[in-house]
Amino acid sequence: MTAPMDNRVLALAGLAQALQQVRRIAETGHSEAASVRTAMDSVFRIDADSPEAVYGNRHQVAPGLRLLHNYFRNQGQDDVLPRLALAVLQLERRFVRDAATVAAVSTGIARAEQQARGLGDSGHPDVLAAIGGLYADTISHLKPRVMVQGNPHYLGQASVVAEIRALLLAAVRSAVLWRQMGGSLWDFVFGKRAMIEAVDRSLR
Repeated sequence: MTAPMDNRVLALAGLAQALQQVRRIAETGHSEAASVRTAMDSVFRIDADSPEAVYGNRHQVAPGLRLLHNYFRNQGQDDVLPRLALAVLQLERRFVRDAATVAAVSTGIARAEQQARGLGDSGHPDVLAAIGGLYADTISHLKPRVMVQGNPHYLGQASVVAEIRALLLAAVRSAVLWRQMGGSLWDFVFGKRAMIEAVDRSLR
């Protein structure tokens, strides 16, 4: 039987992994296709049977688990990533309390899922554009706004901006899952040891 904290760290790993790709594409203009597909698939698996099934399996979020492993041990290499993650966790609280925005996002996700099925690729540029546009039209209007810094050359490209927004929506999806599994910011204060142990179990 999976421990509650194991489910929470999988969701956090999904969030961290999506935001790592946000940081990567904002700085370099390129992302890792496998991680992007994992993020997009998680958006479409709204009715998955378990947190692990949201991502396909726990191995799909191994990069995110390794990120958590490093940050929990103060070995994180990107100081911006934790601040970005905190902003997403705060944004999730506003999102779930806004019924109209939740409904609009749900409808948009259903349309994008049909598009992804037709194209046979959840990471297809057209799918990323659809999800990115959905984020821009809905969640991006909520406060606090998630501000992404990076190379202005890449941040001026429509395809890069669309992919960043699509990944931010995936990060919010993981934040929602984390809360659904009982996660709260108090975990980082009083449950850090349990989180570290859960990350280590998931990486085995």
